[in-house]
Amino acid sequence: MTTDLKALLEDGLKALQLPLTAHQVEQLLQYLTLLQKWNKVYNLTAIRDPEEMLIKHLLDSLAVVPHLSGQRIIDVGTGGGLPGVPLAICYPEKQIDLLDTNSKKTRFLIQVKAELKLDNVKVIHSRVEQYQPEALYDGVISRAFAAMADMLHWTQHLMPDGGNWWAMKAQKDFEDLTQLPKIVKIDQVIDLHVPNLDAKRMLIKGVKQNNA
Repeated sequence: MTTDLKALLEDGLKALQLPLTAHQVEQLLQYLTLLQKWNKVYNLTAIRDPEEMLIKHLLDSLAVVPHLSGQRIIDVGTGGGLPGVPLAICYPEKQIDLLDTNSKKTRFLIQVKAELKLDNVKVIHSRVEQYQPEALYDGVISRAFAAMADMLHWTQHLMPDGGNWWAMKAQKDFEDLTQLPKIVKIDQVIDLHVPNLDAKRMLIKGVKQNNA
């Protein structure tokens, strides 16, 4: 991993006002290295350039950190571990579970968990609507996983009333939030600033309501 990438990451963390330890920075760079290495065989992301990966994957994921709450969060449709792995590195005290239906991707995530020693991560190979957690989550997060209405429908059984949904969207993906089911109250639509990224990003936060 080049010094340039480390400097780019550290500058990005400074811009995001995320004071991570040297160990956490090393873990993020290690994850980036694994993503590049496994991508050649497992096709985890269409992005091949390491610098672009760092900006569009790592910094993009880390931009949501100030807006999350709760101790147990699940990343649905996590793919290569985004945003879940960067969040697990940032929040060693929180449980961040990673769910995906693609067995190649979950095999990669098991390797990441082992190599980065992420004891606060559980990798789940399952369809989200079939997954029945032993304990409910405080929140569900997804990054470009599905339309908001589908996300709500497929994941509402994973958390109690009062739990949070966080949907990470590119601005071009923005959808009509007025037609969503009554189970959700849209709490915030947050414009995210991703350092060195000349594109719009947003985070939609919804709260699960009892609509009985």
